Amino acid sequence: MKQSNQNKLHMLKEKSIAVKDWIMDNTKIVMPVVLVVCVLITIFVAINANQKEALKKEAEEAAAAIAGQEESASVEGLSTPVYELEENAYPEINNIIKTYYDAQASGDVETIASLNTYLNDIEKIRIQEMSKYIEDYPVLNVYTKPGLDENTYVAYVYSEVKFTDVDQELPGLKTYYIGQDGDGQYFINDGTYDDTVRNYIKEVTLQDDVVDLNNKVVVEYNDLLAEDDELNEYVAYLKEKINEDVGVILAKEETPDAEEAEGEAAEEETEGETEEPGSTDDNIVTTVTMVKATDVVNIRTSDSETADKIDKAQIGQEFKLLEQRGNGWSKVEYNGKDAYIKSEYLETVSEETVVDTGSAEAESTDADSGTVSGTVTVKENVKVRTSASTTADSLGTAYVGEKLDLIMKQADGWTKVKYKGQTAFVKSDYVE
Repeated sequence: MKQSNQNKLHMLKEKSIAVKDWIMDNTKIVMPVVLVVCVLITIFVAINANQKEALKKEAEEAAAAIAGQEESASVEGLSTPVYELEENAYPEINNIIKTYYDAQASGDVETIASLNTYLNDIEKIRIQEMSKYIEDYPVLNVYTKPGLDENTYVAYVYSEVKFTDVDQELPGLKTYYIGQDGDGQYFINDGTYDDTVRNYIKEVTLQDDVVDLNNKVVVEYNDLLAEDDELNEYVAYLKEKINEDVGVILAKEETPDAEEAEGEAAEEETEGETEEPGSTDDNIVTTVTMVKATDVVNIRTSDSETADKIDKAQIGQEFKLLEQRGNGWSKVEYNGKDAYIKSEYLETVSEETVVDTGSAEAESTDADSGTVSGTVTVKENVKVRTSASTTADSLGTAYVGEKLDLIMKQADGWTKVKYKGQTAFVKSDYVE
């Protein structure tokens, strides 16, 4: 057995020597064949590697696409493209905004109505009354994003208003939807667009750059009022005064004209009749104001950004306005209870005037009881205080022309009045 294995090894050795000798004798034929085989092996390895890389890349792209779809599905309003917020990018739009705001400052309702397709009679009166207190708008910056259709824009107008009796200018931000008419002229449309446009404005307004702009203006507004008591008081007074004046004008429009009323009074006097209380001059005018949200905004339990949230108001949602406060908040009725919304996010929808013709004689004339016995008119701006002393705490400022409910004129030079629902005092020299 051992001899057999040795014979096999000897034979293999001889064959290997023979192959070696053959290769050495035929080198010119063998070497090219070997080279070709090596090249083929290299190509095979490269192709295999490329296929693996391509498959890996395709897998990565597929995974990224799936992740993108999942992310897109989680983003509300994905269908609304995110455009950069442009500042003063369109001179034509800036010009129409300037014309519009100049008209507001001058009370030019005709010009405003020609630019704004949504302007009811109450807003016309409000604009005319407000213009009495506005000097101009020295700062106007227009921020825009494209609208739904060609040549339409969502415009956010930053303004600073200069009031005639106040040194400090007050900032504000308002949203408009601007389009073109058949002649290519731009116009402002802030109320007649449909739900599709309204939802588009809502989604655009929730984009980060618009939210940042809005927050910046709100902070600027609130800081100014917090730092300047007189400005705060003036803003509160002005809002109340405008609402009151608008209500009086609407009430007069609903009553017989003055000449007819005078004729009837003269006829009654001629017949020897005594005019009963409850004439127009004695009427108590109350204005019920409805407002709507111009943006998605929190409804809170009190007038503070740290107060508890009750709900979110949606664009176009209406509320009964109970009070506009000088700190930038409005008290509204929500689900039968008092609630608070930032005033910047509300605009007036309608106002209904209610005239109470109750007898003036029904009011108590007992001054010591703290009830009203008539009114006094402010001759000069005067501080309203908690007691009859110049060192007493101030409750606010009464302005020229403002009427205060009279309780009693005192011998010490002070007049006791009702002011914002509480007993207060003003110097008698400043009222009549």
